[in-house]
Amino acid sequence: MALSKVDFNSINVTPAASKAIKFNSSNNGLETGDVGGSLVLISTQTASSSSTIDFTSGIDSTYKEYIFKFINIHPQTNDKIFEFQGSTNGGSSYGVTITSTAFNAAHNESGSFTEFQYNTYADLAQSTSYQSVGIGRGVGNESNESFCGELQIFNPSSTTFVKHFIIRGNEHNHNEITVDGFAAGYFNTTSAINAIQFKFNSGNIDAGTIKMYGVT
Repeated sequence: MALSKVDFNSINVTPAASKAIKFNSSNNGLETGDVGGSLVLISTQTASSSSTIDFTSGIDSTYKEYIFKFINIHPQTNDKIFEFQGSTNGGSSYGVTITSTAFNAAHNESGSFTEFQYNTYADLAQSTSYQSVGIGRGVGNESNESFCGELQIFNPSSTTFVKHFIIRGNEHNHNEITVDGFAAGYFNTTSAINAIQFKFNSGNIDAGTIKMYGVT
């Protein structure tokens, strides 16, 4: 195998924060720069007895993929479902048509219960209802109970394609069960999705943090 020599003068790798070493645009040297797949934090919101958490800015054509991370989302009321919807008018209204699918695995603390099933109560078929993020199970509101996970939304600013999403999360169920949930689907619209709202199906979000990232 032949080895190519790189001109020392073509190497520009001065240290820079949040940068990586990569080939330059001519592919004949090295430089520092952004690498595809990096997460860029756009916004952080922390709940405090909040009825909803809305992201109404920062969702645009800058990125082809957005990721929302849910950290210890705690309901004010016991046995409530964490859910979301999208908007095409900057958050003036929410209720975009969704088709989705969902399944989960579950196991209780005593080891006496296990489950692996498709969730008909967490999927939607051409519906403008809110999509379950907690995969249809109720999150407990005891002090140590919460939901954690993430939501990926792909190319929300496209005016050609539907807007695909993938949900992955785990919750401490109100019945002392860990529920490992998976869901995916799409907003069935060719209009740009430019706002996302999160809430419980009843009661407030007592505490928790949601971070929105763009993926380079």
